[in-house]
Amino acid sequence: MKKIIVVNGHPDRESFNSAIAQTYIQSAQEAGAEVRYLAIGELDFNPNLQFGYRKRMDLEPDLVKALEDIHWSNHQVWIHPMWWLGMPAIMKGFFDRAFLPGLTFKSNKNGISEGLLQNKTGRVITTAGDVSLDSYEKEYGSSGLIQLKTGILEYCGVSAIENNFIGPLYELDENDRINWLIKIANLAMIDAEK
Repeated sequence: MKKIIVVNGHPDRESFNSAIAQTYIQSAQEAGAEVRYLAIGELDFNPNLQFGYRKRMDLEPDLVKALEDIHWSNHQVWIHPMWWLGMPAIMKGFFDRAFLPGLTFKSNKNGISEGLLQNKTGRVITTAGDVSLDSYEKEYGSSGLIQLKTGILEYCGVSAIENNFIGPLYELDENDRINWLIKIANLAMIDAEK
């Protein structure tokens, strides 16, 4: 059975990102996957990595549970809005605090890193308020995707990461949003059956 974690990086539980997450979860479960949900904005933790890597901060219980769920999964779905060409601050703070040496990656004496999230696949779903996919790729070099996909997930060992971009949201009417949710449901079925 496919074990999927769906992570919502939008801090607003009434956002379109939440609708995407719930649609994905329902469709993946209907296809036979076991799914866990993580809404970063609802976690209780300090997002500030106050001492960098110099001094380890104790992980709050919500971060401990989140890491357990991430390690449990064999497929990760990261859903987030693009703000200032990147992820929301709370999502970045989550990575700063939870994706630590010895927890999601390790480095040897020669400084060579190894991801500890091996044998996991991923999907990144990004929404954008006023940027098209064409602009995101050509004008902005897919900067937010590179940060999340390459700089974080692949660095920590996640592979075969697919990405989907939805935007500009301000141009979408209700029918467009429904059509996107249908596409998301189909993607979830595909992911669950891989």
